[in-house]
Amino acid sequence: MADTHTHGAEAAHEDHTSGHPTWRTYVVVGAILTAITAIEVAIFYIEALAGVLIPSLLVLSALKFAIVVMFYMHLKFDSRIFARVFVAPLVLAALVVIGMVLLFKVLPAIELR
Repeated sequence: MADTHTHGAEAAHEDHTSGHPTWRTYVVVGAILTAITAIEVAIFYIEALAGVLIPSLLVLSALKFAIVVMFYMHLKFDSRIFARVFVAPLVLAALVVIGMVLLFKVLPAIELR
């Protein structure tokens, strides 16, 4: 019976450690973040993309932010409640910013036409 208990403890330990990334994962994530940063810099210098510069940079920055939070803050491997506690205020803040931009920039421009 003690042998079964030891085996169960070893299995639990293996499950706990297998859920976290290895150093290779961090190298791959770093390479992805570097590639996204290079794309952001390239977009800035391509004049044909001037009309979509700000939205594309915001999307790429949000993608980098999500990757950093998921991997380097370990939210991908922790309980889902931590991700919800982190993401809910972020979404609320983004909605408030979008609402303020619409209220003060877009709506007055529509009324002037």
